[in-house]
Amino acid sequence: MAKLGQILLRLGYVRESDIQKALEIQRSSGGKKRLGEILTELFIKEDAVLHALSVQFNIPRITEDQFPEVMPIDKISFDFLKENLILPLSLTDNTLSVAIADPTKTDAIESLRASFDYDIKLFLARATAIAEHITKLQSSKDAVMQRLIEGVAEEEPTPETVGEINYLKDLAQEKGIIQLVNIIIDNAIKDNASDIHIEPEETAVRVRYRIDGILYDKETLPVKTQAAIASRIKLLSQMNIAERRLPQDGRIRGKFSGKEIDIRVSTIPTVYGESIVMRLLDKEAAFITLEDLGFDSMLLEKYENLIKRPYGMILITGPTGSGKTTTLYASLDKINSPDKKIITIEEPVEYLLKGINQIQVKPKIGLTFAGGLRHIVRQDPDIIMVGEIRDIETAGIAIHAALTGHLLFSTLHTNDAPSAATRLIDMGVENYLVSSTLIGVMAQRLVRRICPECKEPYKVPDDVKLELGTDVSTLWMGKGCDYCMHTGYRGRIAIFELMEVGDEIRDLITAKATAREIKEKAVSLGMRTLREDGLEKAKKGITTVNEVLRVTQVEI
Repeated sequence: MAKLGQILLRLGYVRESDIQKALEIQRSSGGKKRLGEILTELFIKEDAVLHALSVQFNIPRITEDQFPEVMPIDKISFDFLKENLILPLSLTDNTLSVAIADPTKTDAIESLRASFDYDIKLFLARATAIAEHITKLQSSKDAVMQRLIEGVAEEEPTPETVGEINYLKDLAQEKGIIQLVNIIIDNAIKDNASDIHIEPEETAVRVRYRIDGILYDKETLPVKTQAAIASRIKLLSQMNIAERRLPQDGRIRGKFSGKEIDIRVSTIPTVYGESIVMRLLDKEAAFITLEDLGFDSMLLEKYENLIKRPYGMILITGPTGSGKTTTLYASLDKINSPDKKIITIEEPVEYLLKGINQIQVKPKIGLTFAGGLRHIVRQDPDIIMVGEIRDIETAGIAIHAALTGHLLFSTLHTNDAPSAATRLIDMGVENYLVSSTLIGVMAQRLVRRICPECKEPYKVPDDVKLELGTDVSTLWMGKGCDYCMHTGYRGRIAIFELMEVGDEIRDLITAKATAREIKEKAVSLGMRTLREDGLEKAKKGITTVNEVLRVTQVEI
């Protein structure tokens, strides 16, 4: 292998006299300084030595704009990285790419390889740039979180102290735990998460974010932090901080990451401690109109005609987190006008709508859906929205309101649109009342959109062609990029199944037909199922077939 001085000479960066002078200084220092360091101090730039080292060791060079924004691996201490000027760049499969300034420091590289059993891929970068970037990463939120975790974990609660309310309050008000909880929330908002799950396990506390409907592991915290985190969140959401045996609900309102955020908090006791879920509602998020939800033009026209009817009941169905409330808000906004009085009763009120009277249920003081709805009908409304029909009492009052000349919107938990009618009957509502009042049911799900930054076409496999039912040769998918956090998806869109209740469907409901019989009739009358609507969106390149198959079931 050629020596560094010879390579620098050959590349034209130095003269022979420069090398001789540098060698003399090196000898006089007892070999404590490397030749490259001396040449950089006296004659040449750092980039010149880097070029020569790249030639000498056959290692590619990279520049600062190729450094990572966040640390790709959290198992290596910053002290080790600083001492050896090693910067982790990326971890792909089992290969860890790192930037180094001095390839002769083989001990550090071997230590890295042996400690983590990774294949190491080397790149060369300027020592000053590596040192600056390590410092930057260490001061990032992720590193701050790690330091806060270590600080919180220093004092482990004892069985005697963990139940004391004063001790729990002190825990919740420690500066470190305040910052730790704030960072968990801030990071969730930054990642556009809809929910934060904090789940205690036997050996750790797992933090997961739900992003575009999918849960992702984000942090693993020491078990010792569980009591402090739970106490802090319960204090913020005005729960009973000492009650750890029963489920509790609360709410946090505040400014996080510069945004006004409303957080719904739920706790339940588990074997290893309290599991906490926080639903994030961005008060400053842009209001979504009906046109933006995902309707095609024909379905939108049908639904708009339905919601402009003067009376009757319209139900939106689907599981939790399928966008039902968003659709209800968009529907009310569409038909809202100065000549109509609209009243809603919700749990909770998620967004404030101008010109609409919104009530939030408060079960603790007796203000329930049924109780509130009973009083709403005395307020001379034209349109009523009930957040959810949960029991026979609420269902009965809602049916009565729809019968007496009101247009009533609500939600129900059913798998598809035709099942809504049979669900009401199963709850105890008379079949003739359901057939008299129900004018439409819309089931919906949310599917992830293909990332626009890394969207690319691919040839459709034969089995997928069979599922689509048409000879589509090309579909689209996201290959993964920084914009979509390498998932291939960014954002979500709704898919729909709209069942209009006409005479034929009404007759089936009156005859107590099964959900399957109602569905068969609705499909024969032109209803497009959830899966069919989703596959149409896949053909248009909005989502993928896999996404549609994930959220819908096989049509039997």
